[in-house]
Amino acid sequence: MEQPQQKAIIVGVELQNQTDFAYSMEELRNLAAACFIEVVDELSQKAARINPSHYIGTGKIQELLALLEAHDAHVVIFNDELSPSQIRNLEAALERTVIDRTILILDIFAERAKTREAQLQVEVARLQYMLPRLVGLRASLGRQGGGAGLKNRGAGETKLELDRRRIEERITALQAELDKLVARRQIQRKQRQKNEVPVVCLVGYTNTGKSSLMNALLENCNPGTNKLVFAQDMLFATLETSVRSIDLHDNKSFLLTDTVGFVSQLPHHLVKAFRSTLEEVAEADLLVHVVDYSHEDYEQLVSVTNDTLKELGAHHIPTIYAYNKCDLTEHAYPAVQENKVFISAKKKSGLDELISLIRDHIFDDYMECEILIPFSQGKLVAYFNEHAHVQATDYEPEGTRMKLECRVADFERYRNEVTVLGQ
Repeated sequence: MEQPQQKAIIVGVELQNQTDFAYSMEELRNLAAACFIEVVDELSQKAARINPSHYIGTGKIQELLALLEAHDAHVVIFNDELSPSQIRNLEAALERTVIDRTILILDIFAERAKTREAQLQVEVARLQYMLPRLVGLRASLGRQGGGAGLKNRGAGETKLELDRRRIEERITALQAELDKLVARRQIQRKQRQKNEVPVVCLVGYTNTGKSSLMNALLENCNPGTNKLVFAQDMLFATLETSVRSIDLHDNKSFLLTDTVGFVSQLPHHLVKAFRSTLEEVAEADLLVHVVDYSHEDYEQLVSVTNDTLKELGAHHIPTIYAYNKCDLTEHAYPAVQENKVFISAKKKSGLDELISLIRDHIFDDYMECEILIPFSQGKLVAYFNEHAHVQATDYEPEGTRMKLECRVADFERYRNEVTVLGQ
């Protein structure tokens, strides 16, 4: 049997000079839908600042109560991270379940986490969020002692301290396990840097089609591959970093990384917990910023992603903008404009144009040359056949003549063992 959807009302405060309020409320609806909560109405208030005790003013509390009664709704979702005292006061005033934007996002992450690392990261973030909110989450605490006055309160405090200690111990244990996984990935990352393979990172808002684009590129460049990543039309389908090698026809290859999607006001607990995953972004050679071009607020999505990249210290990395889902718009595609490419990952259109842009950015350390390799250095012929784009090979009395495009570093490394022609 299907679970009956919970009914909820969303609440937000629009501060002065806030330009993205309508968009963030719409996004809150989508986040609620991802948690199978039906939003039946919304309430907003324009204010100079957030009410420190109840988030919204007392008049709005009465208005909210009337809406809850009218819709028979039992959940209220606030478009911000609420303080422990705000949650406590609101639940007392409304007598309904009060949740904030942060716990909503944490719930989605918990639901979507597939790998051990993602599950650990989400659990750490949830526990860190809960720690200061234990008092609010334990409304029955005062009834535990069974006595009166100080004795009663003391029993409650003991229980609270016990809960807090358990949570802190759990965070420490999870963090230790997480550190081992992070250390393992850092070793893999160092190995990749040692191999001098360029790293291209797909970044962007959640649900813009990053994983679909990765799969399309894999199928285009590595036909018959069985290394496709999970892709689905939903928020936060990807919570773990996937790295795949993209092999081009001229013996060049690069590593393509798929990352967790961003969202506005991404909870700081999550950013902290996922920092190790997001470090992949800060160490990339090139970013491909995937944009959902069919979204009416796509510029807002770009702006949120750029802000998050800045926070991660990755805003200085060269970036290509891939405007995806053009098949849902009137815009002609495939098309290229400087560092922008208009594509449709679903229709596999624009992939060659995107690869061409990527190639121009990451293979600028290549050179064309003609060399003569003595027969005694046969291993170099094999090396260049594997690691360079050989355009012509001829066998002469003195050795093997090769016309090729190779990495400048490879040319410098072996130049004394070959004869360079045409100089």
